[in-house]
Amino acid sequence: MAAILATLGLSALVAVPAPQAVRAASLFQTAELNPANFAVVAAPIGNGERAQLNIYEQLNDRRACFAVNGSQPAVVEPLLATFDFTGICSRYLDANGYSLRIGDTDLAPGYRLSVVRFNDDNLLLAVPTRSGIGPEMVVARTNGPGTDYLKLVLEPGWQLKRRAYNGRNLGHVYLYRANWPGDEPAAMELKLEAEAPPLGAAEGPVPLEVRLGSDELINDPGFRGF
Repeated sequence: MAAILATLGLSALVAVPAPQAVRAASLFQTAELNPANFAVVAAPIGNGERAQLNIYEQLNDRRACFAVNGSQPAVVEPLLATFDFTGICSRYLDANGYSLRIGDTDLAPGYRLSVVRFNDDNLLLAVPTRSGIGPEMVVARTNGPGTDYLKLVLEPGWQLKRRAYNGRNLGHVYLYRANWPGDEPAAMELKLEAEAPPLGAAEGPVPLEVRLGSDELINDPGFRGF
């Protein structure tokens, strides 16, 4: 964890792809869900010096399960704690209710999800439980300090998905991304092309087509060199 915090002190996390050995297909599948029905929360422990991950789900509109107010950070009011929410809300409080998944790989129990206070922010970190399984990753952040129930905003590439088995949705939520950080498909090759001067124009620099990522320069057929 010290390594990831040191990296974050510079800018954003640059993760090293996980070894191929951990990328086995999972027994479970994923199912889509409506993220608007969920709140990902840094919930205070004790006096608020520490926090843990809670996830709340609104099952129907019979009664509000949570309320979100403000921003950077947004404060979450866990309304479900004030009434019998059976059949109205679900909450996921520990590794029995949520886990990490990347692509087809179910990463429980190889990773734990921890909320860490760092530099006026609260980070949700995915931390490997043994060496060699994969990189430490920032999954979400509150975008501001605080010791209340705070909304965790997922980092780009991360989303919530539901665990499923043989087409049946289960009471378990994944913090999910399609690829390991650093494994995203390469961006399409960029090409910058200078506009050729009109015929009869004054002599000047010859327009070149430059392909990024290559030393190749493609010149006009009439080009005689530099």
